[in-house]
Amino acid sequence: MRAGWGITGAFLALIGAAGCETPVAVDPVPRPPARPEKLAQPAPKPKPAAVPDAESRELAQYYLRVQNSLLAQGLLRRDGGGADTPFGARQLVENFIRIALYEEYASVGGALIARPTASRLHRWEIPVRMEVEFGATVPAATRTKDRAVIAGFAARLSRLTGLPISQVSSGGNYNIFIVNEAERRALGPRLRKLVPGISDLAVRTVTDMPRSSYCLVFALDGDNSGRYTQAVAIIRAEHPDLLRLSCLHEEITQGLGLSNDSPAARPSIFNDDEEFALLTTHDEMLLKMLYDKRMRPGMNQFQARRVAQIIAAELMGGES
Repeated sequence: MRAGWGITGAFLALIGAAGCETPVAVDPVPRPPARPEKLAQPAPKPKPAAVPDAESRELAQYYLRVQNSLLAQGLLRRDGGGADTPFGARQLVENFIRIALYEEYASVGGALIARPTASRLHRWEIPVRMEVEFGATVPAATRTKDRAVIAGFAARLSRLTGLPISQVSSGGNYNIFIVNEAERRALGPRLRKLVPGISDLAVRTVTDMPRSSYCLVFALDGDNSGRYTQAVAIIRAEHPDLLRLSCLHEEITQGLGLSNDSPAARPSIFNDDEEFALLTTHDEMLLKMLYDKRMRPGMNQFQARRVAQIIAAELMGGES
């Protein structure tokens, strides 16, 4: 508005100066007919979301009951931990080893089973570009909210790790799908195009995901060096707000290299007891340890433990 007033004032000053000059006789020139003012075109309305089918609507009610039940039990905490969840440097080291140096699942007979398996240290060494893809049933308002949440969380993770992490509209290397049941089952061709050479097992893990699995992520280490170059996360569009946010926190963070869960980790989202919904102070320390320059991709747990002990002592201020 103030710029408009400035333009108007300059225009009036020019008119006043012109009025002081001696008038010059000129032949009258007929004016062209006034052009009709061009009407501003209304902004296009966003395309309405597709209507979820009956199965998806039933699942949405199911996950709402799950969330309400967990909240009634005092779970899905959002406080990050406190006086009731103390931990020391030794616990931090053990939790780091179990969460960063083990995988949550093992491939047995062409199927994935939940079995912690010793691995090596994995993390990203290149900028992470998160690209979100929504199913047609996700409303525009929800998409806007989810994008804002992911952008804010990406900024937080970037501060913790020192790694460039951002949200992009295309060309991502960390793809996040927020889809309903039917859309997830149909993701096979998209995954095969996105991740050339992806195994049938990995595709089935996504398309056949049981309702007991709220969300999932897998990251790729193409040259077996411990350096991730691509990740894919699947978030159920049927989740109510807090379960959805909890899935985003856990899966996005696990895709950075904290790939396992541990029943001993507390306060932590890397624990299947659902006590905490969102990334905690403990988990932030795990991320700092993982992306400390003294850690190296490909380390085994014995190599990583020596470094973890030094970093944990620093993070805890010398406390054991």
